[in-house]
Amino acid sequence: MVYCSETAGTTINPLLLGIFTGLPNAVKLMSIGGGSSTLKEKYEVSPFQALSRKIGEDVDLMFARGYVADNEARYNKESLGEFASEYRSGQELIEEACEMAVTADLVIFIGGLNKHRGQDCEGADRKSFELPYAQDSLIEALVEVNPNLVVVNISGNAVAMPWLEKVPAVVQSWYNGTEAGNALAAVLTGDVNPSGKLPFTFNEKLDDYGAHRLNTYPGNDYNVEYRESIYIGYRWNDKEKIKPLFAFGHGLSYTSFKYGNAKKNKDRLVATDSLTISLDVSNTGNRDGAEVVQLYIKDNESSLPRPEKELKGFEKVFLRAGETKKVCFVIDQSQLSFFDPKQHEFIVEPGKFEAWIGTASDNIKRKIDFELE
Repeated sequence: MVYCSETAGTTINPLLLGIFTGLPNAVKLMSIGGGSSTLKEKYEVSPFQALSRKIGEDVDLMFARGYVADNEARYNKESLGEFASEYRSGQELIEEACEMAVTADLVIFIGGLNKHRGQDCEGADRKSFELPYAQDSLIEALVEVNPNLVVVNISGNAVAMPWLEKVPAVVQSWYNGTEAGNALAAVLTGDVNPSGKLPFTFNEKLDDYGAHRLNTYPGNDYNVEYRESIYIGYRWNDKEKIKPLFAFGHGLSYTSFKYGNAKKNKDRLVATDSLTISLDVSNTGNRDGAEVVQLYIKDNESSLPRPEKELKGFEKVFLRAGETKKVCFVIDQSQLSFFDPKQHEFIVEPGKFEAWIGTASDNIKRKIDFELE
């Protein structure tokens, strides 16, 4: 679970008078479908089931469908029996959802992608970067009538978020298996302080990705040319100076962390040696939580083109409120080497390097230089 965006930094208060939640992904079985990713689990707890059990006795928990994924019987049987079919128009479903949302203290939108053909599945590609089934229009309508909105995006991939600046909080969920609903409910209600980090970059639009900007996707005649070379993921964003929607390694918490000054035990190292970089990390909030401290290396003097920086290590540290711990990274030649296509092997070259330490690929807190002799 990745807490991506927030303005207030608060979690669900079980004493609220009413919560509106909805949309098919709140009740759909996510372990089914997707080709080879299908699971044959004994059970699966949906987000709506989990929230109903956890806070249903304390709040008036309402539900509306909000949008139609499709009307195929086979697909709808994957939704825990909630819906057999739906023949109301998309506008009618939006209006029903807004009527409920306007009276609620809190609105939880549970949408995103699914494992149906043409989304997160094998053998077919998505048709667009936007959310399917007019979900973007629905989110815009919901936040207009009730700005106290949490968007939960269930997907295995990035999506466009044109409404991001209007929405107070975004939680990126995934296909989390049998206990997916309980895990999400624990994060939303604050029983668990989220500490997940994004394993890839969420960009604002398709053209921000190298394969699309260079017009090499989807290729032709079963041939694809990787013209972006080594500049994939956050490396492409760094090279092209593209600001991501959410960067690789991004993830918020219900508490806050402070990074101290970075220190090194030596200025130079040889190929058979190692160097240690350390810094203090403090939990400056009032909640216990975990932070993933990330180490990136910048090669200043390479003989071949290199990314601006590369992830070379990370450390997840749990800190109680007010606690400080020291985080250490040991750097040796394995983190400073790169593949030389002419020699057909990894090589390491002497020169000047920088260690960058941060919370995400676009949020570097400390930099420290060193040299390899």
